[in-house]
Amino acid sequence: MCPHCRAFITDKDRVCPYCNERVGQRAVERRSGAPLLGGLIPQARFTTVLILIINFGFYLATTIYTMNAGTGSAMDIDPRTLVMFGAKYLVLQNGQLWRLVTAGFLHGGLIHILFNSWAMFDVGAMVDEVYGTYRMLVIYFVGNVCGYLLSSLWSPTVPSIGASAAICGLIGAMIALGMRHRNPMGDAIRGTFVRWAIYIIIMGFLPIFNVDNAAHIGGLAGGFAIGYIAGTPRIGGSTTETLWKISAWCCVALTIVSFLKLYLWNVQITRIIG
Repeated sequence: MCPHCRAFITDKDRVCPYCNERVGQRAVERRSGAPLLGGLIPQARFTTVLILIINFGFYLATTIYTMNAGTGSAMDIDPRTLVMFGAKYLVLQNGQLWRLVTAGFLHGGLIHILFNSWAMFDVGAMVDEVYGTYRMLVIYFVGNVCGYLLSSLWSPTVPSIGASAAICGLIGAMIALGMRHRNPMGDAIRGTFVRWAIYIIIMGFLPIFNVDNAAHIGGLAGGFAIGYIAGTPRIGGSTTETLWKISAWCCVALTIVSFLKLYLWNVQITRIIG
């Protein structure tokens, strides 16, 4: 999108054909340095793949833990292990708000993480290109927290995990994009992601999937709100862009603090049991 008149243009345009202003490189083209891991991480999905790597890291950790304990397997990680690693469980009752963050990086089994990763790989790259990395990180974080907050209010005693709340936040942001831009392209974007949202919510009502629909709805709402407020990136270096950059780093910092809180809680529990 043109940062001046907000018209849809091609990724090859360097002068907007509508307002005749020069436009800069896309976010994916501005990233410097060689691709990570010898090119295994494509630049267009840089942020998305990093999030997936973190998710798989926690999946491997929980799998190893549950198999060593003899309480689960790679296909079905037991709830106790997931709670120990930060699942949503009695969040508000115990004052453990950090679980609203950590729950989004855990998965209950191989099928669970593969399905979420497939969705994230597609939607994450779209949101990154349209909104930019900083807005995407804020949308992902807020969608995740809003999803598990609503889940905590709806079913506080049921452990819940998965990146789907945050992914629904990304879907909500794309719906907001279509709402803000009332033109054929915006209509197509809105229609596509509204269908995604409907499919996800319908699946949540089917008992065979055992899905936390409250987390999905909360994620959609949070992502839609941030996406509608944020808009797409404008001219680099402006106050608005600086604020989004600061907000993104705050979200990263809060995520790190949340996992630090999880670690300290586990240390405390271990001392009490020991």
